[in-house]
Amino acid sequence: MAGPGDGRTPNLYERRGRPRSAAADTAIIEAVLRMIEEGASIGELSMERIAREAGVGKATVYRRWPGKSALLLDVMRSLDQETPPPPGHSVREDLVVLLEFLRRRGLAKRNSALLRTIVSQVKAQPALWQEYHDSVVAARRDMLLSVLRRGRRTGEIRTDRDIHVLADLFAGPMLSRAVLQEGTELPEGLAEEIVDTVLEGARPRTREPGSRP
Repeated sequence: MAGPGDGRTPNLYERRGRPRSAAADTAIIEAVLRMIEEGASIGELSMERIAREAGVGKATVYRRWPGKSALLLDVMRSLDQETPPPPGHSVREDLVVLLEFLRRRGLAKRNSALLRTIVSQVKAQPALWQEYHDSVVAARRDMLLSVLRRGRRTGEIRTDRDIHVLADLFAGPMLSRAVLQEGTELPEGLAEEIVDTVLEGARPRTREPGSRP
């Protein structure tokens, strides 16, 4: 899980050379999450309000983040967990592992509230969403695509359909429920149901010799 400030060397230390306070970082991140949970929009989250809610001075916030977009990016990263590597036994099993990860993330109230807020306001914050997409979302999609490409090689996935469309068909239903449809249930077994339903159309019509079931 990427923590606040990870990989941002210029802001690793405060201006006087003192190490950053982990407690202050946590308080600021928690303040943003709390306000989003309470219904605040991105436009309402000024740096001054964030500092006040976190119980720190405005200068403390600005020493860590040059602006709100950089802070919000770290807030999103703070909620991210590393996607578990697929076991590689079969395409079906790997797809279930990836979708189950999305389901469990969707069950977390903070994850869902934050992502719904970001998605609903993505047009107003295109640079923020693009950076988050490039640093987090793209890696997960690449993992899904790699599973599907392996499935093509083993004969588990048909080769006459666009692989990016297939990726959308597998991930789309779970993301729609978790992010776009607030209050929709995410029951156990949903990942398996989605994978098995899409696989009905994604499997080769005529199985090649030596391909996996």
